[in-house]
Amino acid sequence: MKRKWISRNILFVLTLIVSIFVLPVVVLANHSWGSYHWGRISNPFTLKLGDNLSSSWDSHLATTSSDWSQSSVLDTAIVAGNTNPRRCKPTSGQVQVCNSAYGNNGWLGIAQIWVSGNHITQGNTKVNDTYFATAKYNTPAWKNLVMCQEVGHTLGLNHQDENFGNTNLGTCMDYTNDPGTNQHPNVHDYEMLESIYAHLDTTSTVSQSLSHGLGETVRGMVGNPGTDENPGENPSDWGIKINDNGNVGLYVRELSGGRKLFTFVIWAK
Repeated sequence: MKRKWISRNILFVLTLIVSIFVLPVVVLANHSWGSYHWGRISNPFTLKLGDNLSSSWDSHLATTSSDWSQSSVLDTAIVAGNTNPRRCKPTSGQVQVCNSAYGNNGWLGIAQIWVSGNHITQGNTKVNDTYFATAKYNTPAWKNLVMCQEVGHTLGLNHQDENFGNTNLGTCMDYTNDPGTNQHPNVHDYEMLESIYAHLDTTSTVSQSLSHGLGETVRGMVGNPGTDENPGENPSDWGIKINDNGNVGLYVRELSGGRKLFTFVIWAK
C-alpha cells in the first residue's frame, strides 16, 4: 500500500511538471520608467513638444507627435520652441526638442526628465547631428526611431528590449541594428501608457496653456556649462551612471529640493 501511495504521488508530481512546461505562459513586460509620470487631473491630457529643430528634423517630430497621440490617455501638441537648440534649456510643464552638432561624445540621442517625487515636471530631447550627418545614421528610419524613442522616454516609458541583435519587436522602444520596422510605437507601448496613467493625480505638472515664452539668445557660448536646470552634453554632466549595457545608458543627478534629473542615452555604434 505504501509503495502504491508513493507511486501515485510521483506520478502527480511528474504530471504537474509537464503541465508547467506545456501550458502556454503569457508574459507582458513592464517597460515603464520607474513610477515616473506627468501629474494631471484628467485624461486624456495634452503634453506640449517645443520645436527647436532645423527643417531636416521637423517631419520626424511631426511623425512622432502623431504616433504618440494615438494613445487613449494623452495627446502631444507641437508648439514653437523657446530655447537655443545648442543649450536646449527646459521649460516647466513641457518637453523641449532640440537638434545640434553636440560633438563626438558618443551618443545619438538623449532624453531627460526632471522629477519631483514621482511626477515629471519638465523634459528634454536632444538628437546629435554630429552622428546624424554621417551616411549610416542620416536616414529617415534612424531619425524616426531615435526621435520616437526619446520622446517616448519623456512620457514615462522605458525600452522593451535593449539587445541590438534581437529580432525587431516593431516598436521604436526596441534597440536594433536595422530600424526599418522599429520607427513607431506598437500596441504594447500604448497599453503601457494606459497602465502608467490609469490613475488621476490631485495636481498637474503639465503646462496648462499652449502659449510659449520668449525665445532665448545665447551669445558667444561654446558648449554647455552643465547646471542643474541645464545639464551639458557629456556623461560627466549627468550624475551617477546607474545602468550601462554598452548600447544604452541611464544616469541620475541629484538636484536641490530632493528633485532628480534622469538621462537616458542611446549610444552611436
